[in-house]
Amino acid sequence: MTSPTRPLFARLSAPGDDIVRFTVDGVEATARRGDSVAAALLACGLALRETAVSGAPRAPYCMMGVCFDCLVAIDGVGNKQGCLVEVAEGMRIELQRGRREAER
Repeated sequence: MTSPTRPLFARLSAPGDDIVRFTVDGVEATARRGDSVAAALLACGLALRETAVSGAPRAPYCMMGVCFDCLVAIDGVGNKQGCLVEVAEGMRIELQRGRREAER
C-alpha cells in the first residue's frame, strides 16, 4: 500500500541527472534522459489516454509493448506506443482522448 503523501510512481533520481525537456499537450515537462515516454508521463502524474466508450483514464499496464494502453501521439504521429519510445529533447507529445476516427 502506498502512503497518501507519496505518489505511486516516485522518481528515484539523484541531483544532477541528465534532464530532457519535452511538451505534453503544449505544456513543458521534464524527464530523465533514457526514460521511455510512458515512464516520463507516469512520473509527471498523467494518465496517457481515455477509453473510447466511457472516457475513463488509462495508464500503461505492461510497459513492454504488449497492452497498447500507452498510446500517444509523438511529434504529430498518432498511436505510438509510449513505452517503446525514448523521450527526446524537444519532443511534442499529445495525449489521445476518446475515440479515434479512421480516414475513409
